Amino acid sequence: MKILAFAASSSKKSINKRLVTYAASLLEGADVEVLDLNDFEMPLFSVDKEEELGHPALAKAFLAKIAASDALIISFAEHNGSYSAAYKNLFDWCSRAGAKVFHDKPLVLLATSPGARGAASVLAAATNSMPFFAGHVKATLSIPSFFDNFDLELNTLKNEDLKQQLIQAVASLKGLPAG
Repeated sequence: MKILAFAASSSKKSINKRLVTYAASLLEGADVEVLDLNDFEMPLFSVDKEEELGHPALAKAFLAKIAASDALIISFAEHNGSYSAAYKNLFDWCSRAGAKVFHDKPLVLLATSPGARGAASVLAAATNSMPFFAGHVKATLSIPSFFDNFDLELNTLKNEDLKQQLIQAVASLKGLPAG
């Protein structure tokens, strides 16, 4: 099974990237590719830019990676209650190339933040919007208070209840047909 994982953040110190990388590692035997949104940086989307540039090669490359995967794990950073600008811009470019951004793939959606709500607002927005873009949400999980619940040295969740919930969320992708 080919798993595509990424944090919807451009931070070089992204806690969401740490979380999504850890989550993907829980799928034994999976072929995992962890993307960095910094590798897909494009001009700020606008209709004028689209008329000028067409659909950028980086947007097409991102969509091709999604199409070539069997499932996705995404961890959303929350910026003022919504998506990060980096993710939203990439998503906007990709959605203009075709509305089925997620190619009917199964998804596990995660979110975390240093705060007690664990980026719950952006996770809810993502969960609600994915079906409109051909994404099939299998599981969601918000990890609150990241630095209290994640061991940075051992690279694991130290909160056993959250760890079991994450294992169960990721396990929802097991047994899915490849391709």
